[in-house]
Amino acid sequence: MLKLTWYSHAAWEIVTGETHILIDPFFSDNPLAPITAAEVSADYIVITHGHGDHLGDAIPIAQRTGATIIANAEIARWVRSHGAENVHAQHIGGGFRYPFGYLKLTPAVHGSSLPDGSYGGMPAGVLIDFGPHTVYHAGDTGLFAGMQLLGEEDIDVALLPIGDNYTMGPRDALRAVNLLRPRVVIPMHYNTWEIIAQDAHAWAARVAEETSSRPLVLEVGQTYTVNEL
Repeated sequence: MLKLTWYSHAAWEIVTGETHILIDPFFSDNPLAPITAAEVSADYIVITHGHGDHLGDAIPIAQRTGATIIANAEIARWVRSHGAENVHAQHIGGGFRYPFGYLKLTPAVHGSSLPDGSYGGMPAGVLIDFGPHTVYHAGDTGLFAGMQLLGEEDIDVALLPIGDNYTMGPRDALRAVNLLRPRVVIPMHYNTWEIIAQDAHAWAARVAEETSSRPLVLEVGQTYTVNEL
């Protein structure tokens, strides 16, 4: 059983068994964050790219919890130099089998710089095969044709940005659903600021009408439990 909690923006917690995995833990300076960085648990922290609203509070959370940070090589090197002790570097297309499952970094069409302006390597999405279920967190991305290949991965739950301006907007995210063919799709990376304001329920209605996937709109702080799909 998996429990997926949306902390707004692209920040997620996935709990499998006793393992807590955070993805893009943006809490400080996030106007929608329902809890603080000091309140979250973490055994692993996955960073999709170096922008501050995704790197977020990864380092202080890792220092407090002892969590392992998983990121591309450039970000891994940077967080280690800024005080993170447990770090695992991967890169696009590469996967590694952790105790919780097999995690692969996938392509994303975006940028990646770190808070001090240094190069953050290539942005990524994250595909995690937990055994019974596979979850895809797209990271910050535009639509790209390679999503059709990712659709062959038998994705159970896809977490897709819909905010526009910095990532896919609703129209392209709808096209992405048709390429990825997940059983369940959940929108993210919207409404944090006015520039990415979207009507997620209107988008979900189109997903239900125009794709074979089941849309699910979560409230900030809400948890979706994956049992049988």
